[in-house]
Amino acid sequence: MKHAPRLAALVAAAALTLTACGGGDHSASSGATVPASAAFNDADVAFATDMIPHHAQALAMVDLTRGRDLDPAFERLSQQILDAQGPEIETMKGWLVDWDQPVPETSRDHLHADAGGMSMGAGDMPGMMSDQEMAGLDAAGDATFEDMWLRMMIRHHEGAIEMARTEQTDGEYADAVSLADDIETAQAHEITQMKAMLAG
Repeated sequence: MKHAPRLAALVAAAALTLTACGGGDHSASSGATVPASAAFNDADVAFATDMIPHHAQALAMVDLTRGRDLDPAFERLSQQILDAQGPEIETMKGWLVDWDQPVPETSRDHLHADAGGMSMGAGDMPGMMSDQEMAGLDAAGDATFEDMWLRMMIRHHEGAIEMARTEQTDGEYADAVSLADDIETAQAHEITQMKAMLAG
């Protein structure tokens, strides 16, 4: 089975172009520092700005499951991740627009984005896969794909939980803090599911 079209998409998925790089006292590449009087703070902006590409990479991993001969339980899990994280991306984009903050662009917005976009490797935020890891997953045969995918997604989820906990501690915007709590709860449950699948 040839996976070249999916490989092109996932390489683009690793590319994140931020329309501006930030001031402020947080590590995210967001826009200007949020005024102290706002109903949200720098931590909220950092959470949304970073979680959008983080979620987008999870969805790129889901894309790589398409057209493969996979276990039905595995397919249900991947669809569950798609159903949860797709709408969450749109919610967080909406917040950034409302807050007049830059919205990060991912390959799911522009599959043919300029190749000069910034590559989001494993070291840029917790749990992110490198381009090489994503390419290796895409190239894996069906016999090894599921275990590779599960192990990578567990690490990816663990990174998202770390980011969500930071938002719960430091965020001010109630809806963002609530989403962070939901992400931690849902992804911790999915980690339990994935570990059970690996053990089975």
